[in-house]
Amino acid sequence: MSNLWAIIYGFIQGISEFLPVSSSGHLALLPKFFDVSDPGVVFDLVMHLGTALAVIIYYHKEIKQLILELFEIVKSRSLARGFFFQNFALATIVSFILILIIKDFALMYGREGTFIGANLIFFGILMFLSDLKKEDDSISLVENKNYFRAIVIGASQSFAIFPGVSRSGITLTSARFMNLSRLEASRFSFLLSLPIILASVAYKVPEIASGVAINVDLSVILIGVISSFIFGIVTIHCFLKLISKMGLWIFTVYRIIIGLLVWYSL
Repeated sequence: MSNLWAIIYGFIQGISEFLPVSSSGHLALLPKFFDVSDPGVVFDLVMHLGTALAVIIYYHKEIKQLILELFEIVKSRSLARGFFFQNFALATIVSFILILIIKDFALMYGREGTFIGANLIFFGILMFLSDLKKEDDSISLVENKNYFRAIVIGASQSFAIFPGVSRSGITLTSARFMNLSRLEASRFSFLLSLPIILASVAYKVPEIASGVAINVDLSVILIGVISSFIFGIVTIHCFLKLISKMGLWIFTVYRIIIGLLVWYSL
């Protein structure tokens, strides 16, 4: 893979990770539409490091709050406070459990074009329907204990292991169905990606280090990660402004168009 394609992969990852259009679906489709060899699932996964870093920097205050709440819970040995950490931890645990259950099936069938196209369309329509729900600014996963909503959002995130579903899309969808505001849903959704991304990359570190799992030079990987970070942090900022004014319908239209194009090209 050339440096230019690494930048392109980073651009696609940085843009589509935070827009509810499926970053894994777009990365999986690139080799199908352009003359570039498929770098594989592991390379796609490494590209997520750049967007994870973007989340860490953009939401550093919230991450600091999570860490302080964890220390407070451990110190006091009580769950009377630290509701943000409790909601976050519960959603993360549920995600991990379900991902472990369905990951083999996803790896076997998930990157097929027909499947990706169907996911883009179906979950895009579902997202549009969820955004019709009224926003309730009093609902907060940061300030209040809300185990049920945390479990549902965490469970929904696990389905993003299938390309075309969109991690941010499915978590935003589940959050909006439960009346969370777009901004509150986005904040929790973006932060929730961190444990999954970091754990997935850590799990693959031995294979990456041995060169078995990936056939791309480390310099090219680094360029891709830097590219995904730059475009990722810009996208977070712009996306939050966009959805507060326009909503999510525009992404549903985009997903349907791309899904139909995928089917047409098969």
